[in-house]
Amino acid sequence: MALIKSISGIRGTIGGKPGESLSPLDVVRYTAAFGQWAISQGNNKIIIGRDGRISGPIVSQLVTQTLLSLGADVIDLGISTTPTVEFEVVEEKAAGGIIITASHNQKEWNALKLLNSKGEFISAEIGAEILNNADKEVLHFAGVENAGTYTYKPDHADRHLDAILAYSLVDAAAIKNKNFKIVVDAINSSGAIFVPALLQKLGVAAENIVVLNGEVNGKFAHNPEPLPQNLTDLSAAVIANKADLGLAVDPDVDRLVFVCEDGSMFGEEYTLVAVADYILSKRKGDTVSNLSSTRALKDITEKHGGIYHPAAVGEVNVVAKMKEVDAVIGGEGNGGIIVPDFHYGRDALIGIALFLTHLAKNSKTVKQLRNSYPDYFISKNKIELDGVIDLPMIFEKIKVKYKSNQINTLDGLRIEFDKDWVHLRASNTEPIIRVIAESNFETTANNIAIKLIKDIQEAL
Repeated sequence: MALIKSISGIRGTIGGKPGESLSPLDVVRYTAAFGQWAISQGNNKIIIGRDGRISGPIVSQLVTQTLLSLGADVIDLGISTTPTVEFEVVEEKAAGGIIITASHNQKEWNALKLLNSKGEFISAEIGAEILNNADKEVLHFAGVENAGTYTYKPDHADRHLDAILAYSLVDAAAIKNKNFKIVVDAINSSGAIFVPALLQKLGVAAENIVVLNGEVNGKFAHNPEPLPQNLTDLSAAVIANKADLGLAVDPDVDRLVFVCEDGSMFGEEYTLVAVADYILSKRKGDTVSNLSSTRALKDITEKHGGIYHPAAVGEVNVVAKMKEVDAVIGGEGNGGIIVPDFHYGRDALIGIALFLTHLAKNSKTVKQLRNSYPDYFISKNKIELDGVIDLPMIFEKIKVKYKSNQINTLDGLRIEFDKDWVHLRASNTEPIIRVIAESNFETTANNIAIKLIKDIQEAL
């Protein structure tokens, strides 16, 4: 069992001892601390929503009753997406929001993602304050006459989807004219509701939308992280249905990946590259992605005359850097798209609309579009952690070993080897060390990752 408190929220497995898993006591404690902080900002309205995982209804009821006991007025979106909750916090002028989702984690996990009044993830400083109040139980609940109110709003989707259609760089007419046939892997969660609804609003005919894993029951048909090894059924379905493309989202619909018409992977890293290419062709400006993302974004940015800026891993870090440099597009190489003048959050839904617009306007197939971009290979690996590990000590040993190389310590340890690189860091969402390497050649990327895994094991 695991309980992880980080910049990405309060995340843990369901079942087990309090303090060692996301138990009901932990849900109440951390919800209360967040709700107390949100109300202190001068507004007692809080938005909540959840993905389709099995534990969602239980956790949602715990969150709701805790917030009501604080005196918060709760607007419950029911099954929703992370970007939709973010969008609704702003539209409803709420003090903040809680998204009940463990994102790409497997079904035994759930989490509380915490939003401020801008619909953005809370800062590290505010997060530390909330965690301290929760851990020390510096909490105060409302009296019986001051309990909050509850509003259930399951029909909330249209406002977000209509705003996507109204976005200036989305061209629904161009998409409709292409008569795309699309296969969607909805991974038994929110995407089964929101993605087909968006596609139909964009002009894709209902009979041209094939949905895999469309029952929203949280019993994920495969590992829910949208990586190539988990998308073999989607690849086969694209070929079998003679579709123009396939797309997959994670359970809370903030990550987006595509499959080419021949069943090959477009690559999660290239979701952001393609959308950035389209936006930069219309708007001059800079881009941001995290240190674990492909170098191809830098290449595309410079081709359009912009400057690329790296950020630490984590949506809140990418958003902070985007604001600092006034980036026109940014995100993460895991398929996360952030369109700043829409909202500062990873949003697979607007990503779908922008990608399809880009595809419709340039008259290329998805495979041809992928082949038009720089070809890098990323090797993504992880080392399971068992117990408390002194990661700073381990990284310091590796830093000394590679002292002749260019090293970036903004987030863990990134080591440059000419145009190749490797990034070592502790995950915010799992008890693991991530080892991510990139090269022009797949074998080289894998070999760099293997070498650093051995270095870490030796240091341990």
